[in-house]
Amino acid sequence: MTHLRSKRLPHKGRALAAVTALIASFVVGAFTPAEAAGPATAADATAGYGAAPRWSDRPHGFASLDGGTTGGAGGKVVTVTDQASLVRYASAEEPYVIRVKGAIDVEPFGSDVVVTSNKTLIGVGDTGEIVHGELHLNPGTSNVIIRNLTIRDSYVEGDWDGKTTDFDAIQMDTVDHVWIDHNRFEHMGDGLLDIRKDSRYVTVSHNQFRNHNKALGIGWTTNVQTEITIDHNWFTGTKQRNPSADNCAYAHLYNNYLSAQVSDGDPVWTYGNWARGRTRMVIENSYYDGVQHPYQADATAELTQRGSILKNVTGRQEAWGTAFDPRDFYSYRLDPAAAVPALVTRFSGPQKSLGTNTVLNVPGDYATVQAAVDAVPAGNDGTVTIRIAPGTYRAKVLIPANKPNLVLQGTGQDRSDTVIVFDTPAANGGSNGSATVRILASDVTARNLTFSNDFDEAAHEVNGEQALAMKTTGDRIVFENTAFLGNQDTLMTDSPKLDVISRVYIRDSYIEGDVDFIYGRATTVIERSLIKALSRGSDSNNGYITAASTWKENPYGFLITRSKVVSDAPAGTYHLGRPWHPGGEPNAIAQVLFRETELPAAIKSSPWTDMSGFSWKDARFTEYRTYGPGAGVTADRPQLERSDASAYTVTKYLAGTDGWAPHRGRAGH
Repeated sequence: MTHLRSKRLPHKGRALAAVTALIASFVVGAFTPAEAAGPATAADATAGYGAAPRWSDRPHGFASLDGGTTGGAGGKVVTVTDQASLVRYASAEEPYVIRVKGAIDVEPFGSDVVVTSNKTLIGVGDTGEIVHGELHLNPGTSNVIIRNLTIRDSYVEGDWDGKTTDFDAIQMDTVDHVWIDHNRFEHMGDGLLDIRKDSRYVTVSHNQFRNHNKALGIGWTTNVQTEITIDHNWFTGTKQRNPSADNCAYAHLYNNYLSAQVSDGDPVWTYGNWARGRTRMVIENSYYDGVQHPYQADATAELTQRGSILKNVTGRQEAWGTAFDPRDFYSYRLDPAAAVPALVTRFSGPQKSLGTNTVLNVPGDYATVQAAVDAVPAGNDGTVTIRIAPGTYRAKVLIPANKPNLVLQGTGQDRSDTVIVFDTPAANGGSNGSATVRILASDVTARNLTFSNDFDEAAHEVNGEQALAMKTTGDRIVFENTAFLGNQDTLMTDSPKLDVISRVYIRDSYIEGDVDFIYGRATTVIERSLIKALSRGSDSNNGYITAASTWKENPYGFLITRSKVVSDAPAGTYHLGRPWHPGGEPNAIAQVLFRETELPAAIKSSPWTDMSGFSWKDARFTEYRTYGPGAGVTADRPQLERSDASAYTVTKYLAGTDGWAPHRGRAGH
């Protein structure tokens, strides 16, 4: 089966700009500060990096070591809005990705919400809050991610030192592989974040510790086991434990910002970073503004400091010993200390862009594409991106109608790198039974993928050789840089029933087949794509490109525009299409327009034909400015009038009643 690799059709004057922009996008998005080795410059940090996301969905630092931290990956995705649901899923035995939407008020005041192993808790946008309660990880808990949450307001009035309650924001005892990222902690009853006893492989990044006495405490153990990375955090309006690190085997602090320290005249317990016991601590490129005792070390500890900026500080600035070299453990990227205040105040704490797009990795987190789809909650109200690694996935995929807002994203360099394929003909259950992939849901996008049905017609004699690579019935479906491979009935874009209009937009893609290989009743735009009409070895009739079954009240069926049709069939042996009336339905009146598209010599001079007793002349078949050896203007080739051309554009086809415009902002629009 022929497969052309990704090759978008050129557009005059834009090819070089598109390539340049693509390269730039890869350069900007290639690394995050936590992932890439090597120092950055002040210009980098305050200019180019400020325009791009500065974080990854994967932990860095010590949490990335010894097998890594994946949280609830591999489990189902759920959204919680109340305490009962939060408690149920956070304490479950199985893995979950738990999206926290809105503020959850915990009762009784100061109560623990126990978080067990293999969980991800992530706030949806900047709305997720835990109020008056604590997240608690018991001894033995492993593999937990807590991101993008605000945890606040368990403070007991008058108890500034937190001596009467133990209402932390997060407390963990003897845990391993934990990532605490992009949270805001403030105004709690004791510490904001307590990482206690012999906890190991922990990263604390991009958080805000605000308006409190005790911020971040680590240790309370005589063992020297904890390995912790603390980077890009903002400690503001706090007094002590910024952090206090007790008997840490390795504590790596970089690019943190300490400002507006509480000033109550305490000569000892108002401080910044403290390496206690036998801790080995490395501090790099941090920024201390108005801090008493910015960094200090016990005589038994080792602390090295390099590259930090100290402004309006007093008291202890102690560094001795060799500590350790963090690069012996992992790679990381340092931002310049001068840029830290601007970067950390902007990028720390909950972010609107986090938690709105849940990323599921195949096969890293889910063995199959279907397993990832199954993990998506019914009624899904947030984008879920299923990232599919290069490979051939021989399995069918069904996206049910109750799982909208999905993105299927191939992660290879080329769409041919990631292939979803099966080999079922229509003899085994019609179009539904045949389709390799079925998309029943609305608001689904697929990019950089190949969909194939490799059923071998020549090797099998069956009654029903149609073999679909893709069938859609949902609305607002987008395919970008995708390939559809098959023979008869390769791509069916349909709707739930005749008088329901679904819309599909296909761009920069490749479609091949022979008989009716683009068909159905959905309003479908194919733009800037390559269509290959395969030869069946006939010297008279090798097939039909389209078989539309548009509802008669729908003015818009198929628009194939600014595309190219190629064929290895002999000249004059291919039809542009024929009218499909499923089951003899008289109200299915095909509408097809080939617009500004190149046609090969294989196209017949009379390119439209009848089907099942229905005349093509009763359908709505037209061309507009087609060109190439297969184009022409004859009595059997209806042409769209120039005066009507403005009513048959990509925008008109896709707009519907909601103004859907997935093509906006793209070249030529």
